Amino acid sequence: MFAFKQNISILCTMVAALTILWSCGTTPAEYLVIDGEALGTFVQVKCSDEATSDQVVNLIKRVDKEAKASMSIFDNESLLSRLNRNATDSLDHHIERVLRLAEGFTELSDGAYDVTIKPLTEAWGFAGKSNNGTSPNVDSLLAFVGMEKIAICDGRLIKEDYRTQLDFNSIAKGYVVDLIAEELESIGVKNYMVNIGGEIRCHGLNARGGRWSIGIETPYDGNMAMADYQKIIHVEECGVATSGNYRRYYLTGDGRKVAHTIDPRSGYSAVSDLLSVTVIAPTCAEADAAATMFLSMGSEGGALELAQRCESEFGWNYYFIYASGEEYRIECSERFK
Repeated sequence: MFAFKQNISILCTMVAALTILWSCGTTPAEYLVIDGEALGTFVQVKCSDEATSDQVVNLIKRVDKEAKASMSIFDNESLLSRLNRNATDSLDHHIERVLRLAEGFTELSDGAYDVTIKPLTEAWGFAGKSNNGTSPNVDSLLAFVGMEKIAICDGRLIKEDYRTQLDFNSIAKGYVVDLIAEELESIGVKNYMVNIGGEIRCHGLNARGGRWSIGIETPYDGNMAMADYQKIIHVEECGVATSGNYRRYYLTGDGRKVAHTIDPRSGYSAVSDLLSVTVIAPTCAEADAAATMFLSMGSEGGALELAQRCESEFGWNYYFIYASGEEYRIECSERFK
């Protein structure tokens, strides 16, 4: 169910790895604040009142329903689930768009980002199935992981190996944030912030007439405080996403940490001293995929060098938090220093 709480308010709500705060500025205007649930997590929309709260709620419900029917790996009857079990090979425009975007990130990262990763995420216990504390046979699973094993042809998904399966969890939230943002603009909303599970898209100004302020959490293991910030950044006209291995993880019997970000090249959890990656890009889907890509690459895999290259070539900004003894080391775009 899609439960909503509707307000006209400028109160701050503290949520997830990226949290919207209010910037200082002029006298606050009346903004709609819609809180609810989408894609199995929280959604919050703050926007100027060119539209009614009912219009905003209804468009979020519609986008959420459509996205789940298309891309959910937790709904056995979604199109993605049917593609994964080879019950169909037909694509809809959402899956085709996401696949084409994902292909670019796979190429950019030399395979460190790959949405054919579902056999691995499932085997490690991060795609709806329990791991039961056992180590999967990674070598056998890697045999059917890899973007080179699939192709799009005339609206159909062609698999080289029928066991290849897709998992869009690294990009779906960002993509749906963008869909909601596009819908808001289509009904005339000039200023908004859309936040689904910490993935954010901003446009225009906040209720005080300033840029949107976003808190980046301090990435210590198990941080659920949602108010312990390492950095506050100020942004506008962009998508923002953070990936980290400090919330979704478990420990094996011998104390080894297994985090939800899996390196599709090795098949193992991407755990390094790179603890958190925040990316600012033109769209939330790009930021979402890029943050996962950099975290998968890790501190020794060239993540920082690629982030610097992407800033130069694409205009993305980045904020990396590394472990450094009992402290944190920061590498970031110049605008955040």
